[in-house]
Amino acid sequence: MTVFGSCNMDLVAYVPVAPRSGETVHGRAFRTVPGGKGANQAIAAAKAGAATRFVGAVGDDRFGEQIRDTLAGTGVDTTGLRTVEGNSGTAHIVVDDEGANSIVVVAGANAAVDRIDGGTEELIASSSCLLMQLETPLEGVQAAAETAAAHGVRVVLTPAPAEPLSESLLSKVDLLVPNEHEAAVLTGREDPELAAEALLDSVEEVVITLGEQGVLYGNRAGKRLRVPAFPVRAVDTTAAGDTFVGALGAALAGEESVERALREGSAAAALSIGREGASSSMPSAPEIREFLENETN
Repeated sequence: MTVFGSCNMDLVAYVPVAPRSGETVHGRAFRTVPGGKGANQAIAAAKAGAATRFVGAVGDDRFGEQIRDTLAGTGVDTTGLRTVEGNSGTAHIVVDDEGANSIVVVAGANAAVDRIDGGTEELIASSSCLLMQLETPLEGVQAAAETAAAHGVRVVLTPAPAEPLSESLLSKVDLLVPNEHEAAVLTGREDPELAAEALLDSVEEVVITLGEQGVLYGNRAGKRLRVPAFPVRAVDTTAAGDTFVGALGAALAGEESVERALREGSAAAALSIGREGASSSMPSAPEIREFLENETN
C-alpha cells in the first residue's frame, strides 16, 4: 500500500494536568518522537504486516533525517519521501496523566506535498490501497485521489484535521474514516449514525471512530457494524486513530474481511494507547494477533 501525507517531529511534554490559557505548569518528562498523521499511518501499517510506501516531504534539518531513518527502520519504503529546503513539520503535544492530549501542528515541509509527479503516480498505481489525511495541502490530496481512482486503487481517507470537503474529492474516496467530531463537521449531524448515513451519499463505505464506544461501519449496500473498543488503561492516546487506520488498511490490503479488519484496527489502537508515544507505541502484527487471541479465549 501507499501512504500519502504528512510527517512531523512530535515534541511531547508529559504533565499531570494540561495548562489552561496563560498558565505555566511543571512537566514530568519530554520526548521527541517522529510522527505526523501520514508517517504514523505508514508505520502502523508496516508494523501490522503490510508492504508500505510513504509519499511526503521533510526539511533539510536534523528532524528530517530522524523522520526518514525512523520510517526506514520500521520497514517503510521511503522512495517517495522528498527532502526540501527549510524546516521539517513539527507537532507540539501536551499529554496529561489521564492520557488526553492537545496538539499544535506546524506544517513546515509538509506544505510542499501539494502535487504528484511521475514517480509518485507509479507508486500509487502499483498499490492495492492508498491512505491519506488532511495535514498536507488539499491540492495534493485531490491529485493523489484522482490518480488512485484512475488506476483502480482503493482510496482510504482520514478527514483530519476536520474541514469541509468537496464532492469532487469525496467522489474519489472509497472508505472514509472520521472520528465523531470530524463526521459532525462534514455533515452537520452530531449523531454518528445519522452522520454515517449522510456520508454514504458521498462515499461507498464509512467507519466512524467513537473512542471508548468503539467504531461504527456502514456501506451503501446497507451493511452496518458496531465493533466495541477493547478496554485498556489509557497512558497516551496520541496517534491512536492513526494506529487504527494503519492496521485497518493493512488488513484490508491483505484481503481480510471488513469485520476482521475492524477488529485488528481496534486491537492495534488499544495496544497503542497503553504505551507512551506515537509511532513508538504501535504494535507489531504478532502482538495484534496475540491480543485478539487472548480476547477471544
